[in-house]
Amino acid sequence: MDWFKNLTVLEHIYFWLGIVSTLFLVIQIVMMCFSSFGGDGDIDGDGVADPDLDADSGISIFTVKSITAFLAVGSWSGLLTCALASDKLQWLSIIVAVLTGAAALTAVAFSLHALKKLQCNGAVEYDKLVGQRANVYVSIPPLRSGRGKLTLNAQGKFMEMDAVTDETEKIAVDEVIEIISIENECAVVKKIGGAETDVKVSQEKISD
Repeated sequence: MDWFKNLTVLEHIYFWLGIVSTLFLVIQIVMMCFSSFGGDGDIDGDGVADPDLDADSGISIFTVKSITAFLAVGSWSGLLTCALASDKLQWLSIIVAVLTGAAALTAVAFSLHALKKLQCNGAVEYDKLVGQRANVYVSIPPLRSGRGKLTLNAQGKFMEMDAVTDETEKIAVDEVIEIISIENECAVVKKIGGAETDVKVSQEKISD
């Protein structure tokens, strides 16, 4: 423990700040892993929603994760610089700590922004479903007296949605319908009449 006793005041600051921030960073990473497997991916490790994932656009630089990364990387870099530099160049460690911490902060911010974009890309754009044709999976009651279900291939994925209709007759299973609007993530559909009923949406029927 002689090395610890011989640390300067600045090195002690770096050491303890590095320990605390690294521990906090590890906790955040563990919480992120748990949330990815069964929790809310938008919740930060300390239970606070991460602005990077909540923001509608742009990059949020100063978040809990990015600031923690700044402190952890900057502290250890500063401590290492102190150990390598002479006593007269200890001030150089502050510059190194700030620069490396800033690099870590920026890297984390851009990584979270990229994650947000991936999440957005995976979301369904319901307005683009209007005009699409689909198959009835669960019969749809008439005059919006209840909800049925439809299935379709759209936006590169197989989808199942609740559906209602303004038709005066029930729409039976396996009929081809057209989506005319989306209301609260529920499709409003109509029958396709005439020869158009011969057009089928190519997809596998979901088993119960």
